[in-house]
Amino acid sequence: LRQGLNEALRQEMARDDSVFCLGVGIAERGGSYLVTEGLLAEFGPKRCIDTPIAEPSLVGAAVGAAITGMRPVVEVLFVDFTLLTMDQVVNQAAKYRLMSGGARSVPMVLRTQGGVGDCVAAQHSQSLEGLFYHIPGLKLVMPSTPRDARGLLVSAIRDDDPVIFLEHKLLYMTEGPVPENEESIPLGVADIKRPGRDCTLIAWSNMVPRSLEAAEELYSQHNIDVEVIDPRTLVPLDRQAILESVCRTEHVVIVQEAVRRGGVAADMAAIIQGEAFDHLDAPVEIVAGRNLAIPYNHTLEQACIPQTADIVAAVRRAVYA
Repeated sequence: LRQGLNEALRQEMARDDSVFCLGVGIAERGGSYLVTEGLLAEFGPKRCIDTPIAEPSLVGAAVGAAITGMRPVVEVLFVDFTLLTMDQVVNQAAKYRLMSGGARSVPMVLRTQGGVGDCVAAQHSQSLEGLFYHIPGLKLVMPSTPRDARGLLVSAIRDDDPVIFLEHKLLYMTEGPVPENEESIPLGVADIKRPGRDCTLIAWSNMVPRSLEAAEELYSQHNIDVEVIDPRTLVPLDRQAILESVCRTEHVVIVQEAVRRGGVAADMAAIIQGEAFDHLDAPVEIVAGRNLAIPYNHTLEQACIPQTADIVAAVRRAVYA
């Protein structure tokens, strides 16, 4: 997956001179997860820029550059650190198109990574997509495969609005096919990762491989055929794909790693129950993280987020199995 991201950056920087990268340790080190490896040598220090550890300043610089016509891709190492940049992202980037009467835009991508893994404790393990999902004017992307990461990042860089591109720390080494002739994947188009007839299972980011594991177990052990849908972009959200699947299967389980309270899954459940209520044969099930800060201890860490067994149990409840 990290190579897919690297390919997207390399392709867009070669195609468009206004695209540049900036962030802490992204140039000489190639980034903490090696996503920007080799870009300094190929494009030079004016287009692959190492910055001080000063997230508000580097994101503010990216917003200003985007307003003046550049297309910055700014990297913040952990999504937890984006909390320092909320004025720049929420009050400036997200609102600039509206406040300029549609005359100006902020074509900026903020890449960051989140989620639980590697035992990095409470300040480095959060899933904060719900914060950005709530803000009008931002687009929100969360890829789960190398193909999606590459294609969606290309579309994010070309987009004229600010895009939050959330990667999961445990997915960087995930392997998968990336078609050579596929230049981009449009934002707002979901992907059916596994077709099925009995239940719609909606998941994103690192919950996609976990949901696919659950789907295989449900089919092999209980003969329950689950359709796994990955929205890929939470904003814009592909409501049509989700509702079409729900109308076919009549049962729904939504899985998110983030804490349940105030989460994206709750909003999806409201959309489904508001627009497809007559097709539901059971209440919408939500499987989510506990309302807790993530502990350092690995066993406790895993107890705080959905596991395969939790997803299996939720699907069985949904279909009365």
